[in-house]
Amino acid sequence: MSIQRFEAGPRMSQVVVHGNTVYLAGVVANKAAGESVTKQTQDILATIDGHLAKAGTDKSKLLSATIYITDMKTFGEMNAVWDAWVSPGNTPARATVEAKLAAPQYTVEIMVVAAK
Repeated sequence: MSIQRFEAGPRMSQVVVHGNTVYLAGVVANKAAGESVTKQTQDILATIDGHLAKAGTDKSKLLSATIYITDMKTFGEMNAVWDAWVSPGNTPARATVEAKLAAPQYTVEIMVVAAK
């Protein structure tokens, strides 16, 4: 089975497709770094939409999601954006974890796996 990689760098690929499964690296808010959890989550989900489209799929085919937030007090704020975005009836298996992220300007990071 072939493996396709999109936006591949020396350390990681942003998108990896193996068979009918699409794996995304953790996505942070590049445009909204340092802004509110709401804006960062919106930015991240827009990026995820673009990555999924490159791989020939969309959010209705999400299998799983792992969400990292720096403060569980912002869980509701992040969820409000997630709930407005996620495909009704097609919600993935999901975990949300409080964690320190790679840089202080990031308060949310989301990683998803989808079917093609």
